[in-house]
Amino acid sequence: MTRKGQLEDDISKALMKFEKEYLGRGPQEVKTFIIEDQIFIRLKGVLTPAEQHLAHSHEGKILIKKIRTQLLEDSRPLLEKMIQEFTGQKVISLHTDISTVTGERILVFTLEANLEALVD
Repeated sequence: MTRKGQLEDDISKALMKFEKEYLGRGPQEVKTFIIEDQIFIRLKGVLTPAEQHLAHSHEGKILIKKIRTQLLEDSRPLLEKMIQEFTGQKVISLHTDISTVTGERILVFTLEANLEALVD
């Protein structure tokens, strides 16, 4: 089985590529953590310049969150397939949020099994 650190790095690189191809712009940094049956992914610098401008108003912040959530929901099957291909585990749930203040996004995948116990 793959080493934990290598798997985390591979998932980070794949998510960076996905963001660039699907959203047209990738984050500045991606870091993945495998914690038992969860994969926690932190993306830094995800807001576009236009979104940064929108984030100055309350309405703009709400709009950014709605659009980003919808884009993620639309791509959910692709993301779940990607995670399953890397881990061999079925994705049970996906949770996400984006900060319109820091420009960070988090993704948390819950898997059917304790992945951390399966990797070195």
